[in-house]
Amino acid sequence: MPAHIRTLKKCLHDCVLQKYVYTCKIRSIFGFLLAIKTDFDFLGMVHVFISYPLGLSQVTSLNAFTCRSWSSNHVEDVGATTDYLTSSYVHGTSSLSLLPWTVGQSLEKAVDRWPDREAVVFVQDVLHFKKLVSLQVSVNPAYQLKEVEYTLKKVQCKAVLCPTSFKTQRYCDMLREICPEIDSAASGMIKSSRLPDLRMVIVTDSRQPGMLHVDDVMQAGESHHTKELMDLQTKLSCDDPINIQFTSGTTGNPKGATLSHHNIVNNAYFTGLRIGYGWRPQVRVCIPAPLHHAFGTVLGGICTAVHGITLIFPSVGYDSRASLETIQKEKCNILYGTPTMYIDMLNQADLHKFDLSSLEAGIIGGSPCPADLVKKIITDMKMKEIMVGYGTTENSPVTFLGFPRDNEELKTSTVGCVMNHTEAKVVDTFTGETVPLGVSGELLTRGYCVMLEYWEEPEKTREVISKDRWYRTGDMANLDHFGYCRIVGRIKDMIIRGGENIYPAEIEQFLYTHPKIQEVEVIGVKDERFGEQVCACVKLKEGQTSSVDEIRAYCKGQISHFKIPHYVIFVDSYPLTFSGKIQKVKLREQMEKKLGL
Repeated sequence: MPAHIRTLKKCLHDCVLQKYVYTCKIRSIFGFLLAIKTDFDFLGMVHVFISYPLGLSQVTSLNAFTCRSWSSNHVEDVGATTDYLTSSYVHGTSSLSLLPWTVGQSLEKAVDRWPDREAVVFVQDVLHFKKLVSLQVSVNPAYQLKEVEYTLKKVQCKAVLCPTSFKTQRYCDMLREICPEIDSAASGMIKSSRLPDLRMVIVTDSRQPGMLHVDDVMQAGESHHTKELMDLQTKLSCDDPINIQFTSGTTGNPKGATLSHHNIVNNAYFTGLRIGYGWRPQVRVCIPAPLHHAFGTVLGGICTAVHGITLIFPSVGYDSRASLETIQKEKCNILYGTPTMYIDMLNQADLHKFDLSSLEAGIIGGSPCPADLVKKIITDMKMKEIMVGYGTTENSPVTFLGFPRDNEELKTSTVGCVMNHTEAKVVDTFTGETVPLGVSGELLTRGYCVMLEYWEEPEKTREVISKDRWYRTGDMANLDHFGYCRIVGRIKDMIIRGGENIYPAEIEQFLYTHPKIQEVEVIGVKDERFGEQVCACVKLKEGQTSSVDEIRAYCKGQISHFKIPHYVIFVDSYPLTFSGKIQKVKLREQMEKKLGL
């Protein structure tokens, strides 16, 4: 933001609530200074109304809000503040230092500070901080046999913790197929030819030959084991790897994005502050997002350790209705989810019957979010402080996030501002040069958040991380003068039709304005003449009917002729990853087969 905070004057309000007065000098777009005084308490975020000449006015959210510091009682500015930009480079500066903690140290501090606060609620089972002894990170539960074997072997896995089965996945049977030696092995002493590092399988809900039950493992712990763990804790560095997140393998085997304690603890810390975990008196998060995904791991588990928030899991597997019931029953004030999850909740016929009055804010992430969806969340779920975020697994994951009280235009058209201690720039995909403001190019990021490596894959790591540590996201984006970012689409999803570059997200955003369309995905399909043609896969609202001609007629005169879908296919569902992302590669395969291409 074009703000330079010059003075901070402390005053008292009612002898109890500390208030602060910011004296700001704000450089306007016309080159002169405006002096503004804004007072606010530590429970609020600064909003500045600036009247520009020529009758222009704008509501600007000053990128600063306040929170209680861990180490003391003073209030600090935790916003990622930026100057008025002149090029597509932004640096999220901060008055707060990065945390030097490991995950274990973060959890210990949380236990000391909030021993009796609810940490995790699994529907009817509650776990308090003083009983929360460890955090687990799982591989994708939707993985099939080949993927399970590949990932376990890749990271030299020594122990697996799993249920007997989940939905259609039978994990114990799967592991026996990979390691037939399990049945004849003594518990905890597996020796497998295909997984030579695996020593034990711990099952949570049944007793299996050659495997350990989780209750037996917990009861086997003795006091000297605790001392050994504490000794090990002192030898760990925050720069050590702690979490390997396998990215979806749509173009080959999954890659293991290796994240350090420093990566995920600080991403949770600064993301939580942006959401307002430092100043909200109570935070109860409904989290349908899966824990094997960086979204759930960092904004869920690690935020609990760092900020002491309460996580509430509405169901074993994703269930939109269960999420609404949980918000009502548990009085959740924060909701996490992907766009698909929010769409499913909004489409519950009796949504209006649920008491969602406790909801204050929500986070949308994981995939592009249509503007109309954000508007519906604000109006139908009464969630004015909805925030759209952007990130990648390789970035721990959040790099851009809106502010709770951004205006509606910013919420619906951008993914917010860069996070603290993070740099971002937009470059020309061919020359690598930074592009002018407002021009689209590839988004690059740099900072504490960038992963260490793809586990044991130096060549693939070098493909995405330069020598000076810039990470290539593979996403097309642009920045405005205030540092707000707009995501245009994936480079690999770009459709090239007869030499014209077409970004599916642009067409999707337009089609979402059609009153009959509930959801739409735009893909490129093969074409002999043009190379690719635009194909819109449309999911209609319940009870609605439409036709190809109607959809195409709606586009005429509104978007460029070459962007109008050549094919319109009506669908009931889309192929999804376990974390709720739409698999465009599979969708493209399905549509090309359906069209006989």
